[in-house]
Amino acid sequence: MNAAFRFDDWDTPAPTPVAVNAEKQAKIEVDRNRPAMLAPINAADKRIVNGKGDINQLAPFKYPWAWEFFLKANRNHWTPLEIGMAQDVHDYHHKLSPAERHVFENVLAYLTTSDILAMRNIGLAVMEKMSAPELQIYQARQVYEEALHTWTYQHCIESIGLDQQEIYNRYRVVPQIHGKIALANRQLEKVLRSDFDLTDRANLHEFALSYFFFAVIFEGCWFYNGFTPIFALQRRGLMKGTAEQLQYIMRDEVLHCAFGIRVVRELLKEENLELDPQALRTLWDEAEAAERAYAGYILREPILGYNAELHVQQFRFIANRRARQVGVEEPFPGAENVLPWLDEQANLRKEKNFFETRVTEYQTGGALAWE
Repeated sequence: MNAAFRFDDWDTPAPTPVAVNAEKQAKIEVDRNRPAMLAPINAADKRIVNGKGDINQLAPFKYPWAWEFFLKANRNHWTPLEIGMAQDVHDYHHKLSPAERHVFENVLAYLTTSDILAMRNIGLAVMEKMSAPELQIYQARQVYEEALHTWTYQHCIESIGLDQQEIYNRYRVVPQIHGKIALANRQLEKVLRSDFDLTDRANLHEFALSYFFFAVIFEGCWFYNGFTPIFALQRRGLMKGTAEQLQYIMRDEVLHCAFGIRVVRELLKEENLELDPQALRTLWDEAEAAERAYAGYILREPILGYNAELHVQQFRFIANRRARQVGVEEPFPGAENVLPWLDEQANLRKEKNFFETRVTEYQTGGALAWE
């Protein structure tokens, strides 16, 4: 027997010339289809939109403040199940007047739809147009928080024992609630398309205006002001569980608004863009008209310590504050802070009796310098 013979040679015949050629051809095809190596990128190439960086490359940051927002948001974690609602059930059925129940139900009816709309705006219209990953990552957290808020309203509605189908349908059948949702939907639909080309200056302005609406008006004014009727009940010792839930939500919304304002300011600066004053005036006027109609409906009968005119005046005051933060003209000069206690709600400090409930420390995020 040939000494060079090995056992595995028996099962592995030598390759034929045809097989060798096929192997070489396959290697050539692999080499031909292998993507070319990419050049490193510079963080300076990142932009809010239309960036030339790599959307998959997080660091180094061009917008470190966006990453800080993400870290801060993750320190603010909570769920609605952490807050007892038993007293609210008793209050609703035995202590609230018919006018107060009307306020309570319709505030929740509006909020349940609004947070889903906010979730769609960030998740479908905004995130995919952002070209810096640190911006997208915070907005991913924001999408989760809007879903959490929707769960919270549903939890409150279910805990109280309200008819969920009837409550959730009010935004469709009550004109004053529908008006706010319809206005927001119009702004969303303008920029929702994935093929909305932001290299076109007219489209870019439309996108900036829509983002301004959602960050500054929808979240910064309507949400910030929208919890106030429930807080007015809380200040009288009523519906304290629901109000505590809304305090947690308000702190998230403060971050959402602050982040959105920072993005708008950076976007306008990067793109050398100025929001059309007439378009802004129209937004403010439409938003105030919708808020006035809404306040007139939910507070058609004043409740102790709160009424429709106070609600509208506070909207105008908050609108001026938001306009200053963005750096645009105040829409309602001279509006006064008629509810100075409202800002206290954004500075929630949890101090729980250990034997009463689970300790929940909601750390940071609401105590932001607005001026």
